[in-house]
Amino acid sequence: MKKVLIAIDYNPASEEVVNKGYQLAKTLGAEVCLMHVISNLQYYGIQYPTFMGYDAMNINYDPSFQEEMKGVARDFLQTATANIGDPKVESHIAEGDTADEILDYADQWNASLIVMGTHSHSKLEKILMGTVASSVLENTKVPVFMVPIKEE
Repeated sequence: MKKVLIAIDYNPASEEVVNKGYQLAKTLGAEVCLMHVISNLQYYGIQYPTFMGYDAMNINYDPSFQEEMKGVARDFLQTATANIGDPKVESHIAEGDTADEILDYADQWNASLIVMGTHSHSKLEKILMGTVASSVLENTKVPVFMVPIKEE
């Protein structure tokens, strides 16, 4: 194991994911990269027609919203990386489908291991949407270390 990619989101439990992933990487003598994915924001700007009496999606989209969200993500990832206290830890921000971006960057960065948290979701949510963890597990080329996150 030479490179450990740790995928994090804004959930406070990400701190546990980072700590466990970083400890594992150090035990293995591996490089570390923290990664955060900004989900697709462009659908907020789509002007949908009124359907079934619903027209709430006809909003005035401000393109600066996307830039603002990128700035928030950069600040979040810089803070999370600095919090580790290891100047060798890298970071990466991607934009798009979370699972796809994690898999693409793991391949691009040549990761040996992906570390991520598994959040509790209802059965209905899993059926309708799946989960990022499930998508990564189904499509990965490298091992995945899952840190279980239980909502308290």
